[in-house]
Amino acid sequence: MFNIALYQPDIPQNTAAIIRLCSCFDTTLEIIEPCGFHLDDKRLKKVAMDYLDKSKIITYKSYENFLINKKNSRVILMTTKAKKNYHNFVFKSKDTILFGRESEGVPRIVHNKSYQRLKIPLKNNARSLNISMAVAITLSEALKQIFFLK
Repeated sequence: MFNIALYQPDIPQNTAAIIRLCSCFDTTLEIIEPCGFHLDDKRLKKVAMDYLDKSKIITYKSYENFLINKKNSRVILMTTKAKKNYHNFVFKSKDTILFGRESEGVPRIVHNKSYQRLKIPLKNNARSLNISMAVAITLSEALKQIFFLK
């Protein structure tokens, strides 16, 4: 099954909402550190509630450590800077869908090392979605493709 990955997340409440989402859909969440908060932050625990104990979470101390573990999967970067829309891409079960830091996205090296860069199309004057909403939209499309469009 594919994974969701967060690159150095900034906001514990967003990460907690994503933990709950991944837990509900039996999806592993990978967190690339350093984060803008401690993983035992009370704000994270408050939003994640008991889903924290039911979740599959893997943490990596760096992006390089993350890449070492991704040799057998495609890393798909979700970014507002992409040209290709997420719904025009065929997801595979071993993909890892990567989301950038809320405050600044990801550095150029992450763009360059990604298998594909995708975006969620928004109206012209919209800047971006909340990351937990973007994860939910993308996860929904990937699940639809893998389980319902066979």
